[in-house]
Amino acid sequence: MYLGLDVGGTHTDAVIIDKSGVIAQTKVVTTHHNLLECINQALQSVLTGIEPSHIKRVNLSTTLTTNAIIENKCEEVGVFVSGGPGINPLHHAIGNYFFLIDGQIDHRGTEITLLNNSQLEKAIKKCRKKDIRVFAVVSKFSTRNPVHEQYIAQKLPQADFISVGHTLSGNLNFPRRIATAYYNAAVWRLYNTFSHAIEESLRELGAIAPVNILKADGGTIPLPVSRTIPVESILSGPAASVIGTMALCNITHDAVMLDIGGTSCDIAMFADGAPLIEKDGIQVNGRNTLVRSLKTKSIGIGGDSAIQVEGISVTAGPRRLGMSMAEGGSNPTIIDALNVLGTIHFKDTSRSQEGLQALEKKHGIQSQEIAQQAITYALDIIYNEVMAMINEVNSRPVYTIHEFLKGKVLKPKTIYLIGGPAKTLVNNIAQRFGWNVIVPQHCEVANAIGAAVARTTVDIELFADTQRCRLLVPNLNVNIRIPHDYTLDNAINDATNYMMQYLESIGVDEREREIEILEAYSFNMVEGFETTGKNIRVHCQVKPGILHQCKDILKL
Repeated sequence: MYLGLDVGGTHTDAVIIDKSGVIAQTKVVTTHHNLLECINQALQSVLTGIEPSHIKRVNLSTTLTTNAIIENKCEEVGVFVSGGPGINPLHHAIGNYFFLIDGQIDHRGTEITLLNNSQLEKAIKKCRKKDIRVFAVVSKFSTRNPVHEQYIAQKLPQADFISVGHTLSGNLNFPRRIATAYYNAAVWRLYNTFSHAIEESLRELGAIAPVNILKADGGTIPLPVSRTIPVESILSGPAASVIGTMALCNITHDAVMLDIGGTSCDIAMFADGAPLIEKDGIQVNGRNTLVRSLKTKSIGIGGDSAIQVEGISVTAGPRRLGMSMAEGGSNPTIIDALNVLGTIHFKDTSRSQEGLQALEKKHGIQSQEIAQQAITYALDIIYNEVMAMINEVNSRPVYTIHEFLKGKVLKPKTIYLIGGPAKTLVNNIAQRFGWNVIVPQHCEVANAIGAAVARTTVDIELFADTQRCRLLVPNLNVNIRIPHDYTLDNAINDATNYMMQYLESIGVDEREREIEILEAYSFNMVEGFETTGKNIRVHCQVKPGILHQCKDILKL
């Protein structure tokens, strides 16, 4: 049995899946002031009548880190940055305690200038005075030589945690690495406190299965591994929706996914049946990061979006002022508008009528007209955002989780609709788009299903410099000597072996160790008129997808 949990903006969903399909599901209200409370409620509810010890795997998608960053509830971080030629690191300063330490390593990994110990000691002293306990350490070419990052980290004995740049990704992008390391440190304590509480809750319930956390790229990582890279859990909610849609639907063509919740609507695209990916990393609070992610977009339209009337103009969202009036809320919402129009008959329809009649009395517009305008406004927002996203995708190279699609132009004519209000909006959306709209079984808990069936993903990059006789795999902390005659074939073989060893070390099932090579190249390095060595790079991954044993049990 597999247990999936998804903490959404409005509801927390949980499902249990076995070889026959979904055997239990629940939905509880998300308590943002205490996420552990709603997670415990969901766990207790979904495990009713089920022996917890039979659960073999627990996967969790959480909004914790995303909310902490958006709401500026992060811990203060001491950021130590060592630059190099070109980009001025001060242009990418982040946080209240950002320190530039002179010192340079070039693009080959050669140390050009030693770190300035005087500057470093002054910065450390200032952090100590302010009782800074978590740090981010980044040098410009640390993926080629991490010596400066390692040296700075060793100078921070008072640290509870140090987010070290080269361990986060093998990609070369200095500004993205600074932001990623910062956010990783900023949410570390909050995330680890939460993780410990989750483990305690499961233990008290008798569930002793390994716990995994969903990542933005649609894969999972074991909870113990995630403790040092909590930044990977950012935007895992939309990723859960995408994986859930893949699990429930047989998608083989260009398509759009809409996950309409109470607070927002998540949009994702499929090209030839495969979800698109943000190859270089997502943007967080206006900062580009190295966190790989499925390509999604969230907009402030959901079933509980509040209806507003100004003059003769009726709008909805992005504000959510609570539940619909039909559910006991105090402000009319999209759900209430659907009740008034007779599109649905959800809970206390008389309360929906009362709410819109109050708006009619206040603004002199008939309640039916207000309801229709609110629905039209919401549908127009969704339609325009989908079209804008398609245009954006078609304006640049298209990358899916599988491959780069050269010359691909996205032309979707099918929408896969999931989320709590999905069934109530299917006809409205089909009419607005003029496309085929499919609502899968279990659409209301599709994101929890996505969390439950997502497999573990890892990507690594291997760099070899035969002139310097060095090989590095930055995010695995591998730094070894190689012979001068080292080849690209050697590199591919070593990258595969390092990946396999890592997957085994974190307990990934043999059936899920499907390693693919994304990039592999070698070019000669020339000085004067002579070849002095080769620069070799291999990038491989276990791509996002569905657990081998769950691939076909949930399909339509």
